[in-house]
Amino acid sequence: MNFEKSAVYAALALFLFYAVLIFSLLSFFEGKNFLTILLAPDVLFSLQLSVLAATVAMLLAVAIGLPAAYALSRSNFPGKKIVDTFLELPMIMSPIALGAALLIFFNTRMGTAIQEKGILFVFEFPGIVLAQFATIAGLATRLMKTALDEISPRYEAVARSLGSSAWGAFWRITFPLSLRGLVSAMILCWAKAVGEFGATVTLAGTMAFKTETMPIAIFMALASADIPKTITLILILAGIGLTALYAVRFVEKRPAVL
Repeated sequence: MNFEKSAVYAALALFLFYAVLIFSLLSFFEGKNFLTILLAPDVLFSLQLSVLAATVAMLLAVAIGLPAAYALSRSNFPGKKIVDTFLELPMIMSPIALGAALLIFFNTRMGTAIQEKGILFVFEFPGIVLAQFATIAGLATRLMKTALDEISPRYEAVARSLGSSAWGAFWRITFPLSLRGLVSAMILCWAKAVGEFGATVTLAGTMAFKTETMPIAIFMALASADIPKTITLILILAGIGLTALYAVRFVEKRPAVL
């Protein structure tokens, strides 16, 4: 057996592993109750809450992560390697540990002051957004930096030599050329935020009709031995994830705009 065939078999083996997990759910799936479960008030609330929180978290991550990614891609500054390394910490750190760190922070003097004088985070909607943001911000920055790295700085240099400002050169040259990568990063980070569980449950809790996102709803349904509901929620979440991945593939196939 040559190396190429071995590689193909390895890819098929991984595909079968995940496919078996998904299709095994169908052996317990009750199609006649799918719509009933999907349209239940608590499920609709969890779905809407997950989509809303993930969207807000993704937009915040992009708003901060894009300039951060540009700085890491284009600039040299003291401590750059340390900053770059720390931004990868959420990608290797357990989400539960990250959520616990956030929860402990809000028990410090600074965190308590923020809670007392500002927006409440612990066991509240902003806590869901913060937990998801903490989970995806580093990933968003890393993915967008990769997209920016693929665009030669020479294009911006030429634009600036012709009188364009730094902002104008980025907006008219680098941004359109890297748009596919940036949009793909946004979609992937949004999907990851929708499926985030560990940090969210640690900081925001599991309160029905308040902080119960889709992953938390799955956990609560499984804890109460409601298997039909658990499977339905898993399939919905898997469907959202697969749709997001397909959207990424679609975006990557489209030609760059300039």
